Amino acid sequence: MRSCTMGLVSLVLVVLCLSESSRALAKDSVPEVISLWPGVAPGSEGFEGEEKLVERGDSQVANAWVESVVEPNITVYLPPADQRNGAAIVICPGGGYAGLAIDKEGHEIAEWFRQRGVVAGVLKYRNGGMQHQHPVPLNDAQRALRIVRSNAHQWQIESDRIGIMGFSAGGHLASTAGTHFDEGDPEAKEPLDRVSCRANFMVLVYPVISMEDDCTHRGSRKNLLGETPSAELIAELSNELQVTAETGPTFLAHAGDDKAVPVENSLQFYSALREHSVPAELHAFELGGHGFGMRAHDLPVGRWPELLEAWLAKHGFLELPAGAPIE
Repeated sequence: MRSCTMGLVSLVLVVLCLSESSRALAKDSVPEVISLWPGVAPGSEGFEGEEKLVERGDSQVANAWVESVVEPNITVYLPPADQRNGAAIVICPGGGYAGLAIDKEGHEIAEWFRQRGVVAGVLKYRNGGMQHQHPVPLNDAQRALRIVRSNAHQWQIESDRIGIMGFSAGGHLASTAGTHFDEGDPEAKEPLDRVSCRANFMVLVYPVISMEDDCTHRGSRKNLLGETPSAELIAELSNELQVTAETGPTFLAHAGDDKAVPVENSLQFYSALREHSVPAELHAFELGGHGFGMRAHDLPVGRWPELLEAWLAKHGFLELPAGAPIE
């Protein structure tokens, strides 16, 4: 009888342990939404817009579009605790600074990183022009980087392995954050403002980089800088002009037949990175157009995530499975 009782107790303990493990895994799998700012976000005082989420395209594939963001936040995808590799990334969806392709260039990308042990945060930043022109989107991106870095211990992140990523206009925001940063103000009243907003690396996919006439995406420039920006403001937000030796290593992917954002944006940024001896890798594909995300499976451009994975591993931002080649 004692043997049967002990066996039953052991079975109960095993079940309880499995249940606790399942709950922990489920907790890790549920993204956490964190507001960027307490109360009304600076720059949105009196804003009367109403946030809208519109489902687009095939109902079988999530493809939501968000506009009129007034309460910016970051949705954090945490890998299981025993799978985290110490790296993190903030993801900026594109949308011409008019809205956000929040699924295709946000949540879908974050899940890809989560599966590879990287803590990933999808940034829902303010845009749309008018009251939310520059520097409002940049303020949101810098704030997101500070939040991620301030949670480094809790999320098992190494504070020097935090990157930023962006697509299209989100690539402009990411490259702006990557070239316009500070190490935090040690005298700041708010603790978060004492934290660095430097990105240790960048991933830019069909990014808007320049605000110059011959290269920019005009809709993005209008929404970010207004109808008649000054020459000084155009230069300040043309990020190929803002690269320094302190800019983080960068991976770029673009298609040569992109009719919305010319590939010259990536070419010029890559050239500037090389000029300042910043490690950089550029993949310019012949075909792919614009806005392919991770969904161009039938074209060579669809290999860019695989190439990114190898590049991240080469620079120590993730680990490839044993035996996998690093290109």
